[in-house]
Amino acid sequence: MPFAQLKDRALISVSGPDAEHFLQNILTTDLDALGDGEAKPGALLTPQGKILFDFLISRAGENAFRIECRADASDDFIRRLLLYKLRAKVEIAKSEQTLVTVAWGKESIASESDSSAVADRRFGDESVTRFYAGTADAGDIAVWQAFRIAHGIAESGTDYALGDAFPHDVLLDEMGGVGFKKGCYVGQEVVSRMQHRGTARRRVMIVEAGLPLPPVGTELTVEGRSVGTLGSSAGTSGLAIARIDRVKAALDIGQPILAADAPVTLTIPAWAKFRFPQAAVSAEEA
Repeated sequence: MPFAQLKDRALISVSGPDAEHFLQNILTTDLDALGDGEAKPGALLTPQGKILFDFLISRAGENAFRIECRADASDDFIRRLLLYKLRAKVEIAKSEQTLVTVAWGKESIASESDSSAVADRRFGDESVTRFYAGTADAGDIAVWQAFRIAHGIAESGTDYALGDAFPHDVLLDEMGGVGFKKGCYVGQEVVSRMQHRGTARRRVMIVEAGLPLPPVGTELTVEGRSVGTLGSSAGTSGLAIARIDRVKAALDIGQPILAADAPVTLTIPAWAKFRFPQAAVSAEEA
């Protein structure tokens, strides 16, 4: 099965009698629905509902959790967690084990002999497994990135900036990264309002072009007006966070969407439940 070692990831351990209660009260992920042997996405938000840190979280034994996040943001993440700790009986520390490997394909099944193996639930029915122990074989990171992009899975850094996106923007609401039935957490009021009012308009979409896509951060435009921003790419395929109402308006009247000077097509990831608005905005409203 194909695999890749992810050298830009770090592991944070949160353990102790109050670990689950502590995390449940600040993170978007509903830990009541987190089973053994699986990793679910989530975020720690600002009070205004924007993503400060994104991660994958999994259980690491009784009263213990493993948080996988960007290595370059891990120290800031730990400091933020410590601010919320107060008198909670938890221990928060960066793990000495930093080896993160991802494998995918039909044979990518968590081995009963490897307690660190967890199923990456962002990919739904696809078999994607993350391993937090084992050998240091590099694998093929480019093939992994192409696989991730093809499935519409956005990650901070290349696809969006921390502090600049809501959970709905990056589809956390559709991949089990937001618990809408659990109690309060930081930023919950804003996220719940977006969910119940159906006001999310910025969404991750898959971008396809006839030529290799331009760099990360390139604006997607229609008649010179921005409709989104290009994220990571693999050759002629990439991800973008786009205004779906503006994309719909362009599609309805046949206006080309450009990344720099290259015509592109934008599609909704196959697994996603969101759809284009029924009534697109006019050019004046956009």
